[in-house]
Amino acid sequence: MSAVPAAARHSRALLTGYFLGLGVIMAVWGARMPAVQQAAHLGTGGLALVLLAAAVGMVAGLQLGGCYARPARLPALLTTGSLALAGCLILVGQGESLSALLAAALAFGVAHGVLDVATNTAAVRCQNAFNRPIMFGLHAAYSLGALAGAAMAAITAHAPHSTLFTATGALLAGVAVAAVPVTRSLSSVDRPAMRVGAGKPPLLSSPGKLWLLAALAAASLLGEGAAADWAAVHLHTLGAPTAASATAFALYSAAMAAGRVTGDRLTAAFGAPTVVRAGAVLATAGLTIGVIGSSTSLALTGWAVFGLGLSTTVPSLITAAGVGGAKAVAMVTATGYLGLLAGPALIGALASATTLSTALLLPALLAAAVAALAHRALENTTP
Repeated sequence: MSAVPAAARHSRALLTGYFLGLGVIMAVWGARMPAVQQAAHLGTGGLALVLLAAAVGMVAGLQLGGCYARPARLPALLTTGSLALAGCLILVGQGESLSALLAAALAFGVAHGVLDVATNTAAVRCQNAFNRPIMFGLHAAYSLGALAGAAMAAITAHAPHSTLFTATGALLAGVAVAAVPVTRSLSSVDRPAMRVGAGKPPLLSSPGKLWLLAALAAASLLGEGAAADWAAVHLHTLGAPTAASATAFALYSAAMAAGRVTGDRLTAAFGAPTVVRAGAVLATAGLTIGVIGSSTSLALTGWAVFGLGLSTTVPSLITAAGVGGAKAVAMVTATGYLGLLAGPALIGALASATTLSTALLLPALLAAAVAALAHRALENTTP
């Protein structure tokens, strides 16, 4: 095995920090959503509109980032995206009306989309330089960041959410500025030479399999979006204390981080189809029990099991798409984001028509679909 270039190792460390910071911001946003809702006197429908505004903004941000995510521009996108996202988090914390929150959430979504494209594009280049999978580790960093953010939200549950949003945004903006000299060197990471005996990248067996991978990514990321934006609200509707509500996403994130830390070893031992199918079954059972039960303890356990079950799904799907090359990865990732973006708003709409517990059965049903189709989607797609 050839030695990994020093530039690639430095880029991996830098990107780990970016994924970590992105996880912190998204967890703080989601875990204190009940406080944002109360400050602006919003009902479930109003909160769904705010989440929809963030989703629309992220669609625009993904498109904008996709247009500019070239190697030479990645450092600028990473820095500006980080600063914009941190600033928008502060603005969300100051919103006390539906109109103010809609504007702030829209801007937050745009910044999130730009930063997400930049980090994932840079991660693909870094993985190419390593010439072996490293995506599980980067996704684990995101989950650990989300755990840290959720823990911060739980610890500061009795403090104004605006204070937490301002402090978090200012801290991460400062870190992004301090990292500028290192970030500038990111574009120097080049793709490695093709291995001896390798020809053109292998293609997926059919366009249908690629679309299946994309659909399963959307189903999985809908579950992640549900956890980020509705786990705390779900606990709140059960009458749980504010600290316990914020803990729901922390447990989900901790379980997901644990699964992703061990994801490479499990996949090597049992194969991606088996690992994804078993995890999806676990996710289905955990969330179903958590939302059908009416106790805080069952709900917290359910969200934790749901996170553990989903932990290796998206990295495995992206790795499988990688057999078809960069365009296949981009297509699966973009489709997956549709689930992440539309899911929370869809759950809000269903909750308005029924109950939140009933609406949260949707991600459980989609996890069951992932379990049923995992082998068909992932067989013979190992790079």
